[in-house]
Amino acid sequence: MRFMGRRLLFLPLVLFGVTALLFFAVDFLSPEMRAALYVKNPRQMASVEDVIEKYGLRKPLPVQYGIWLREALRGNLGYSETARMPVADAIREFFPATLELALAAFVPTVVLGVLFGVLSAVFKDRWLDQATRFVAITGYSLPSFVLGLLLLMLFYGKWHLFAPGRYSLDVDLAVHAAGFKHPTGLLCLDAILDGRWDVFWDVARHLVLPAATLTYINLALLLRVTRSAMLEELGKDYVRTARAKGLPESLVVGRHALRNALIPVITLSSLLIVSLLGGVVITETIFDYPGIGRWTVMAAQELDIPGVIGTTLLASVLFVIANLCADLLYAVVDPRLRA
Repeated sequence: MRFMGRRLLFLPLVLFGVTALLFFAVDFLSPEMRAALYVKNPRQMASVEDVIEKYGLRKPLPVQYGIWLREALRGNLGYSETARMPVADAIREFFPATLELALAAFVPTVVLGVLFGVLSAVFKDRWLDQATRFVAITGYSLPSFVLGLLLLMLFYGKWHLFAPGRYSLDVDLAVHAAGFKHPTGLLCLDAILDGRWDVFWDVARHLVLPAATLTYINLALLLRVTRSAMLEELGKDYVRTARAKGLPESLVVGRHALRNALIPVITLSSLLIVSLLGGVVITETIFDYPGIGRWTVMAAQELDIPGVIGTTLLASVLFVIANLCADLLYAVVDPRLRA
């Protein structure tokens, strides 16, 4: 409990540091450019001097930071010209799509990465180990845009399966109809709750190629880390002692070796989920997937400062929270850290 308490106490301090660094970087811009961070409607920019005066954009930097943080906590992150809506609304619009894709890629990546990493270590230098090492090497060296384009050309261009986008035109009309409810924003889950299985299968089909691309690319590194950690644990004295006592191999591997090998796996998994939730820019762009990543690219290309700052702030907060979750999982896996 003390370990968790310390981590929770540090969370506000870390968030304060992250937001301060982000705001101080924006201070290099002129007050006229920073005024867009405070408006919710582009018509307010017609009297930009009023905005500057209202939010103290010529006051000392700490005062400006306090005003900006207060507005951010209220949900006012400015207006995005690329999204044609306030930044907070744009995040609520695009983030569920990215979350849905992230979950579709993260779950199989972790399950398959840990499973085949363990099997690769247990059956070292056998055919299964050779096969998993081939997957790891090709996935690690293959750029995501190359794999994504290959999958598009093969499955969509040749076989007309798994179209890009988030859903088809018919489903677009269905999900925007008055009777379709969006309690979560995750279309697969919302379709199940609404009893619309046609929508569910259409959305799921559109998730296959981008999720497969992200899974294969990220699986490679997680598999290698799991295999390396397991090989190190299987060579230690406590494993040899457990085997000498006659414990079943499944118990030796699953309860003892794997538990101690999970620390680097948890670390990598936390970074993986942050990168997925922060928006996988290349994959979302290739598959025309309307998530945070594609919006970030559009905002950067159009010099949409509020959009870029909003997505950066989101990614920073997600990174801090993921690190906290990883620290808490460390304590669950290794009781010695709880002291």
